[in-house]
Amino acid sequence: MSTRRPPTKATLQTLKSCDESSAMATAVQNNTKSERFELSENGALAYAAYQRRDGKLFINYVEAAPELRGTGAAGRLMDGIVAHLRAEGLKAVPICGYAVSWFRRHPEHNDIVA
Repeated sequence: MSTRRPPTKATLQTLKSCDESSAMATAVQNNTKSERFELSENGALAYAAYQRRDGKLFINYVEAAPELRGTGAAGRLMDGIVAHLRAEGLKAVPICGYAVSWFRRHPEHNDIVA
């Protein structure tokens, strides 16, 4: 009879992190009326204002509530935006400094940058 060992703390943390990451990407909402993507965490909001033209999404600025700064919320927001862009077949045109630097740090998404 084989004995199964319980998962280690590191394994559980990795699984939790993966679950949270995919949940956050799907939690990003496209508020078309306000022309911005929004991510709400713990009652605070991170958002990216955009303009949509000619099959491109111009990301004008990314903002996070003070309590979300330094938590990775803006990065999770960008992950969600990328998922939306891929689903809609749009290209990104990052304008704000944060969006530009985020795409530079994530070259795996170069195919959607116009």
